[in-house]
Amino acid sequence: MTETRIWLSPPDVGELERKLLLEAFDSNWVAPVGPDLDAFEAQVAEIVGVRHAVALSSGTAALHLALVAAGVRQGDTVLVPSFTFAATANAVMYLGARPVFLDSTAESWNVDPALVTEELRRRCAKGRPPRAVIAVDMYGQCADYEPLIDACDRYGVALIEDAAEALGASYRKKSAGSFGLAGVLSFNGNKIITTGGGGMLVTDDDGVARKARHLSTQAREPFPHYEHRSVGYNYRLSNLLAAVGRGQLQRLDAMIAARRETGRYYRAELGDLPGVTFMPIAGYGEANSWLTCLLIDAERFGAGRDQVIERLAAHDIEARPTWKPMHLQPVFRDCVMRGGDVCADLFRRGLCLPSGSALTEHDRERVVAAVRAVAGTKG
Repeated sequence: MTETRIWLSPPDVGELERKLLLEAFDSNWVAPVGPDLDAFEAQVAEIVGVRHAVALSSGTAALHLALVAAGVRQGDTVLVPSFTFAATANAVMYLGARPVFLDSTAESWNVDPALVTEELRRRCAKGRPPRAVIAVDMYGQCADYEPLIDACDRYGVALIEDAAEALGASYRKKSAGSFGLAGVLSFNGNKIITTGGGGMLVTDDDGVARKARHLSTQAREPFPHYEHRSVGYNYRLSNLLAAVGRGQLQRLDAMIAARRETGRYYRAELGDLPGVTFMPIAGYGEANSWLTCLLIDAERFGAGRDQVIERLAAHDIEARPTWKPMHLQPVFRDCVMRGGDVCADLFRRGLCLPSGSALTEHDRERVVAAVRAVAGTKG
C-alpha cells in the first residue's frame, strides 16, 4: 500500500467549515463585510481577552498596521528578533524604517529581554530611541513579556506582539496576542487555525483599533461619495473566509490538544537519541505546540540535520529547518545585529517535525521510525 504524504503543518478543515462557508455564500455576504466577519472578530477578541479585533487579509498586513499605529515612519528604527519569519522584518521595511536585529535566548528561543533592555538604554542615551519593539512568540511559545514590558515602559517605546504562531498559547495565564500596544495573529494555511489566508490585529486600545479598521478599508471617510484624506490599504478579510475561521475557532481547543499530544509523543519516542534536544518549554506559560522543533548535534547523533530532512523526504514526509535568522538573510545584510550566536546555532541545527492537528498515530510512528533510522549513519 502506498503511504500518503505527511506534510509539516497542513490545514485541518472539515464539514463544519464547509457548512458555514456555504451558508455565507448563499447569504450573498461575499465581500469584506458581513455578519460572519463581525462574529469572527468578536470571537477572537474574546479568546485573546482584548476589547478589539480587526480581521485582515494577512498577518503581515496586521503587522504593518500595528507599526503604523505605533507611529513608525521613514528613518525610524524598530527592534526585531533575528530568529523569526521574514514578515516580521518586512513590515518594518514597508514604512521606510530599519530593523535592528537582536539574538534569542537558548532557554526559550525567543528574543533575549536583556539585549532588548540594553539596546533601548543605549539608543535612548544617545537621544535616538527606537520607535517600537516587536516580540515574536516562536513556534507557539510566548516571549518573556514581564521584562520586555518593563523595559518598553521605562523608555517609552511601543511594544508589538507578533503572535502569528501562538493563538491559544499563554504567558502567566494571559493569552498570546494580548501584550503591548497591539498583537498580531495569522490564519495562514499552516497555522493553528486557518481562513485560507488572513490575519488579525488585536488590541485593547480604542484608537489603534479605529485607525487599523480605517486604514484597512482604503482610508475611506464617512461621506456618500469616496473621500480620502490619507493613504489606506485594501487589507480587510472577506466575510466568506471569516465564516471558515468561525468553524475553525469551534475546533481550536481540540486542534491545540492534538498538536500538544504530537509534541509529547515525539519527545517520548526521540528524546533518548544522543545528540537530540527539543525546544525548551518555558516555565512561565503554556505553548500551543504549533510546531515541534528540535536540535541535532551531528557529531553525537551520527548525522546532520539536513540528512534527517533528506531521509524524511525519501519517505514522503515533509520536515524543514528552523527559521533562518534575518541577519543572515541577504536582503538584510546591512542591518544592525546585536549578538547572533544563539539564533545562528538554532538555524544550523534546528529541525521542525510534522505537527499538524490531523496527524494520525500511524503518521507519527512513520516520522519517528524515519528519524531513528538515520541516527548513526555516516555523511
